[in-house]
Amino acid sequence: MESTGTNTAPEPGAPLITGSSLITGAPSVAGAPDLVTVPTRQGLEAVDIIRRAAGQASASRAGGVGPVLHDGSGSTLGFLVPPGTADAWDLPGSACTHTNGRGMRFGDTSPTAGDTGWLLPPEAVGPVTDPEVLRAALGEAARLIEAADNCC
Repeated sequence: MESTGTNTAPEPGAPLITGSSLITGAPSVAGAPDLVTVPTRQGLEAVDIIRRAAGQASASRAGGVGPVLHDGSGSTLGFLVPPGTADAWDLPGSACTHTNGRGMRFGDTSPTAGDTGWLLPPEAVGPVTDPEVLRAALGEAARLIEAADNCC
């Protein structure tokens, strides 16, 4: 997924995330998390980077990765971040949107194959991902991927 701008929403009429986890048209919820979407490869690297850093810092969940969604096509990952993050998100190659609580349902059972679902469900990882931690991890992931793709 390539983003041409920041703080972008999906194309008009397109759901933010489809499937059993997030569905458009639900009422807005105050304090609902925002969603940072990135290409899957970069997102998976970032998850590993954040988990390693959190494991080295302490055994607690604090500072670690929060809930992460995957799309049915396997092309993007979505990180739940604190509300308001989209207002200042400006990382190229990613997008951050306000969910406004659209269809947020925690505690869902695992979706069927092909649906959007949780890579890391909220009950397994705890609170949302810190945006500064995510920004740093996504930057490091992009550098690692570029180095891997350009070596040889």
